[in-house]
Amino acid sequence: MSLLDLDFEAPNNPVDAIESLAALNDWSFERLGDDEISISVSGAWCDYHVTFSWMEEVEALHMSTAFDQKVPAARKVEVLTLLSSINEQLWMGHFDLWSREGLVIFRQSLLLAGGAEANDQQIQIMLSNSLDACERYYQALQFVIWAGKSASEAMETVMFETAGEA
Repeated sequence: MSLLDLDFEAPNNPVDAIESLAALNDWSFERLGDDEISISVSGAWCDYHVTFSWMEEVEALHMSTAFDQKVPAARKVEVLTLLSSINEQLWMGHFDLWSREGLVIFRQSLLLAGGAEANDQQIQIMLSNSLDACERYYQALQFVIWAGKSASEAMETVMFETAGEA
């Protein structure tokens, strides 16, 4: 009997697990298809729009997190410089400028090749990592986009660690 003769059942769609997680947390969500879900999550600075897509052909769960922060054409180069500096600091995922819409997004993928299945903890960590990065660097983006600061000035402000809360 060869491996080609075995009945192989594809793993469960990880988007189903994400839908359950969103419902448990009372997050607004919309199932955009069998392989895609969009979730709205409130952060300290703004609401985040998180989309998970199951890409069966490459066996990967892709997540993108966007927030309403349009980049004016005049600030595009400085924002790209800032995103490059931010990405050097990240261990997982990365920020991109979605040129078509002029929006900053955070993207990350979870490779599930060979029939691996995403578990709840992996999904929660992906989401948590994304929201943490967006919250941490939101002010730096604001400084560059709206205050006209340079990428290096903006990075200096977010690298300043405070203890406690006022």
